[in-house]
Amino acid sequence: MDTAANELKKSDFYFDLPQELIAQDPLEDRSSSRLFMLDKETGQTEHHVFRDIVEYLNSGDCLVLNNTKVIPARLMGTKVDTGAAIEVLLLKRQDNDVWETLVKPGKKARPGTKLTFGDGSLTAEVIDVVEEGDRLIKFHYEGIFEEVLDRLGEMPLPPYITHKLQDKNRYQTVYAKYEGSAAAPTAGLHFTNELLEKITEKGVKIAYVTLHVGLGTFRPVKEEKILDHHMHSEFYRITREAADTINEAKASGHRVICVGTTSCRTVESAADENGKLAPCSGNTEIFIYPGYKFKVLDALITNFHLPESTLVMLVSALAGKDHVLQAYEEAIKERYRFFSFGDAMFIK
Repeated sequence: MDTAANELKKSDFYFDLPQELIAQDPLEDRSSSRLFMLDKETGQTEHHVFRDIVEYLNSGDCLVLNNTKVIPARLMGTKVDTGAAIEVLLLKRQDNDVWETLVKPGKKARPGTKLTFGDGSLTAEVIDVVEEGDRLIKFHYEGIFEEVLDRLGEMPLPPYITHKLQDKNRYQTVYAKYEGSAAAPTAGLHFTNELLEKITEKGVKIAYVTLHVGLGTFRPVKEEKILDHHMHSEFYRITREAADTINEAKASGHRVICVGTTSCRTVESAADENGKLAPCSGNTEIFIYPGYKFKVLDALITNFHLPESTLVMLVSALAGKDHVLQAYEEAIKERYRFFSFGDAMFIK
C-alpha cells in the first residue's frame, strides 16, 4: 500500500459549493450545457459549449459509453397491517423477484412485513435485513415485473434534486439499453443522437459497456481516512465487440476517452495488468483515488461532483488533486451548474 495514499483524508477533497449551483432541472437541449476543459498535465482550463466536444475528439479515438438504463426504482406503498406509508428503492436484483432495497422508514420494515403498492397489483414481503440496513424484499405480481414497475415506479433522482422530473426520459441517456440502474450515468446525458452521429462521422469509434449504477454512488464518505471507506459493489459487462474496439484504439496509439466515472470504473476493473480487455462480466468494488495508475483510460468526460465524494477522488487520481480543486474553484466562480443535471468537464 502506497504510504501517500494511506495518508489521504476525506477533508483533502473538500470545497465550498453554493447550494444554488446544484442544477435542479435538465436543460431543454442536452448538448447546450457548458463544457469545462481541463488539461490534466498543466492544469490549464478553457470554456466551451458541450456540442463543441466534436472538435476535441480525433479520428481513431475510442469513446466508451455506459448503456445501462435507469429503472423507475422508487416505489411508494403502504404497510398492509397498519396502512402506514412506506418508500422502497430498488437497488439490486438478487433473484427473480427478490431485490435488495432501501426502505424508508427502515425501522418499520422488519422481516415478515407485508407491503402493497399502487392499486394492489404489486405486493411484497420483507424477508431479511442485510448490510447497511438494506432490506431483501420478495415481490408478487401478475405479468411482467418491468411493466408493473413502469406503471407504479418513479425515477430515483439523487437526494440533492428536489424538483419533480417532468419527463422520465430526461434522466436517461439517449443510448440507454439494458435495465438495471438506480441512478443515471450522468456524463452521458449531454449527448444527443445528432451529436453522436457527428462524432462517428469524424472517425471516432464508440464502445458500449454496461455498468448498473448503484445508489452507493451517492453514499457519502464517512471515514476521515479515505482507505477506510467501503465501496459499494456494482455489476458490469463488457462484450467482445467493446473489448476489441477499445484494445484496437489502444494498440494503434489512439486515446480511450471514457464518458463518466461509471465507464471508467468498468474498463479499469476489467483490464489485465497490460491494460488489455477481454469480454467479461462481474461485480466491481473498485475505488480509484490519487496514486492510482490508469490502465486503459486516457481522458474523461464527466460532470461536476460533490465535495468529499469518491467521484471527486477519482477525477483527482486522473488530473491531480490540486488541478481539480483549482478547476472546481474556477467553475464555481464562473457559475457552472453542478451534479446530475449540471454541466460537463473534459479532462484531457
